[in-house]
Amino acid sequence: MEKRQLGSSGVFISRLGLGTMTWGRDTDEHEAADQLRVYLDAGGNFLDTAAIYGYGDSERVIGGFINTLVKRDEIVIATKGGITFKDGDRLVDNSRSSLLADLDRSLNHLGVDHVDIWQVQNWDSQVPLEETLMALDYAVTSGRTSYVGICNFSGWQTSRAITLQNPLFGKVPITSTQNEYSLLNRDVENEVLDAAQNLNIGFLAWSPLGRGVLTGKYRQGIPADSRAATPHFASHVEPYFTPRAKRIVEAVSVAADGLGYSPLEVALGWVRDAPGVTSAIVGARTGAQMRGILTSEEITIPSQVRLALDDISRR
Repeated sequence: MEKRQLGSSGVFISRLGLGTMTWGRDTDEHEAADQLRVYLDAGGNFLDTAAIYGYGDSERVIGGFINTLVKRDEIVIATKGGITFKDGDRLVDNSRSSLLADLDRSLNHLGVDHVDIWQVQNWDSQVPLEETLMALDYAVTSGRTSYVGICNFSGWQTSRAITLQNPLFGKVPITSTQNEYSLLNRDVENEVLDAAQNLNIGFLAWSPLGRGVLTGKYRQGIPADSRAATPHFASHVEPYFTPRAKRIVEAVSVAADGLGYSPLEVALGWVRDAPGVTSAIVGARTGAQMRGILTSEEITIPSQVRLALDDISRR
């Protein structure tokens, strides 16, 4: 699998990242191990998780595989902090103390002394950005992480954070930003991708398959074994059950039929090779699904098809 440089850093990650949001909850350890083996055999090296995934279970599962299924120095581990749930409510807390507590819990769950990339998971309008960035500085200088990043920031928020973290001022530079990006959600093209490219940081695309909708699995309804059929993911997928999304899914399916590919391969290939994208993060429920996802590595979307999908998905 092709490796790409993450911004101006010295780290290179595979152009497909392995998302682990369901590990330890919907995906048990045996299925997770199967996914990881398949991914590593294909040449992948980038694992994405977060402190909140499965309330730490995702990180715990990964920790159980380190130095058993894979050597620590053979993978790039990225995790995130700043989100908690209290009494069923989702809370964002980017205060210095809360973020560093999240990081220490992540290290404990993973069973490692440092992660490769530590990211602030969301913007927090209640905490001064300068305080949040202090946590990033300390995380690196204390040896808890090698690189730092941000997630789900808007264009101006991304630019502001990167500017404040200018190494000329003795600050730890932001290495990456992670945002949702797919044919169903192209919002990052307005400013975020431009900011990432012009300020030379890596861009990580989450949900490149439109929360699973672009695979075509929901064209005839909601399968019983799909994420949309689960209580904790139904509201996550539902926003893409719209007439516009249906039109784009049909266009992807037509393109796939014409090329002899699957809709998944077309949708993923489109994001993976979009300008400015360093890595597209994909998740699966089973090892068999991961094998299907990795077949996209064998294909390249023709430029005419890319242009047609660009046009249809902008409407």
